[in-house]
Amino acid sequence: MAPPAIERAYCERESPGSHRGFGIMVLRVVGMLIAATLACAVAHTARAEPRPADACKRATFRAMIDVGHTAQAPGATSARGFPEFSFNLNLAKRIEQQLLAAGFRRSVLLITEGPSRKALAERVKRANALGADLFLSIHHDSVPDKFLENWEFEGQQRTFSDHFHGHSIFISNDNSDRPGSQLFARLLGTELRKRGLQYTPHYTERYMGHRQRLLVDAKAGVYRYDELIVLRDTDMPAVLLEAGSIINREEELRMGSVERQALISTAVTDAVEAFCMARRPHTPINVASGAGAVSRQATAPATAAPALTIRER
Repeated sequence: MAPPAIERAYCERESPGSHRGFGIMVLRVVGMLIAATLACAVAHTARAEPRPADACKRATFRAMIDVGHTAQAPGATSARGFPEFSFNLNLAKRIEQQLLAAGFRRSVLLITEGPSRKALAERVKRANALGADLFLSIHHDSVPDKFLENWEFEGQQRTFSDHFHGHSIFISNDNSDRPGSQLFARLLGTELRKRGLQYTPHYTERYMGHRQRLLVDAKAGVYRYDELIVLRDTDMPAVLLEAGSIINREEELRMGSVERQALISTAVTDAVEAFCMARRPHTPINVASGAGAVSRQATAPATAAPALTIRER
């Protein structure tokens, strides 16, 4: 605190002279000392408490992006006759690229081949062997056969259903890290919702039969699918994303667009980053629309990738 005489001279604006000059000089010195003290305190706080962004160790965090189904067992068929596997591959590749660009350089793209059941077991085996911190399986949705209708596209009879649209997210209560699975599923649903994407609620309805699921997070669109192998038997948090309904003629076109794939990829990347900040990564393991007018535009499927492909960074 400045001496009374100096404080009085500064506040009362006494006539110019040595007292005023001396007072201003002292106040400047005191101000400099205070600023230096505050700067040291801020620097100490910065060293002691790292910024939230530093909590995510992107270079060591491993996200495994699983391409749902195989070229031999391609899953659902879209309204225009393209296999689900091609949609899954396109979107999964874009997600992988987005993660790598964001600094998650140990991200893995998992592509399997062969019969469905065998491929499921192989996915789990590889994910567990690689010690992934997160497993995300990419799929695209269809509907039970009783909802399908016929239409003609490019001279061929096809089936469609425009009744349902939107994404859905699934977890298993039997996963070894159920809280982690729930956390990432909620983060992913939140990021998708932020971008104006809505989940489909029809999995709660009785008419879904054996496909009916329990909705465990009505805000984020998260369902339980306890018995699914890739969600149940993986040793890390595991989530399955049905990115949209390709049996819906309008949504099929949206899902095949670069814009929608980029939107979903950004949502996934932001969710992975938030999850990474909240979780400590494993120690790395060293191993080698409505029923109105419908567009008839074709969506170009990706080229199916052969064999089991794992890209490890």
